[in-house]
Amino acid sequence: MVWFKIRSFFLFLWASTNKHGVHSPFIYDLVINCFNAPTNTSKTATFKKIQKLLFTNQNSINITDYGKGSSVFKSNVRKVSDIAKIAGITQKKAALLLRMADYFNPNNILEIGTSVGLGTSVLSIGNPDAQIVTLEGCKNTAEIAKILFSQNHLNNIKLVVGNFNKTLSDVLKNKQFDLIYFDGNHQKEATLNYFNQCLETAHNNSFFIFDDIHWSPDMHLAWDEIKMHPKVTITIDTYFWGLVFFRKEQEKQHFMIRV
Repeated sequence: MVWFKIRSFFLFLWASTNKHGVHSPFIYDLVINCFNAPTNTSKTATFKKIQKLLFTNQNSINITDYGKGSSVFKSNVRKVSDIAKIAGITQKKAALLLRMADYFNPNNILEIGTSVGLGTSVLSIGNPDAQIVTLEGCKNTAEIAKILFSQNHLNNIKLVVGNFNKTLSDVLKNKQFDLIYFDGNHQKEATLNYFNQCLETAHNNSFFIFDDIHWSPDMHLAWDEIKMHPKVTITIDTYFWGLVFFRKEQEKQHFMIRV
């Protein structure tokens, strides 16, 4: 697994580009005015305050893991601080997500994989007026997130607890989402299953974010299959995220961009 990640990273560096290698007006504007733009300092400060709360939380909880499991944690009893540091969104990803929330202004957001709520908090900070639904499989993890949202007055978040195989279909019924953030089960079959279910809720300006697309050979294969789907017109591989767009006015193109 380690060698796969090293190899995939160097292949990404070799194949990827920056704004100078982009020949799509839509992607060029995204790179200039979002990827390379400054992040709102006030929103960044709010995120760091919430991150610090989790990083200093020494309580331990018992994790129920429905996904691939952790390659780092050797026990299901884990400190909240360790979960936030190892499995939580990084400052680099958080800053980009804040900029994307500002750039695209998504009103209806779905997150698959709440964990302790750090990524969800970024979505709420980025767009306080959005309606956010977030799914978490583990009730103990969800409880930490629920407390975090309440303490920080993130009142635009609806937290749904339970196995995604049972909760996702109910959440998707008769809905359209502007943004869906896939950050849960990092397995090929599950990722493709969630993707295909969520396709029905996407409109022309929706976009999906897939976390850790180069996490394993299976996730790499899942990403390749997603890219080839006929409803997908544009994809961006940032190495740590895969972005998917459904803009019918665009010809099918795939980009690898360093952020």
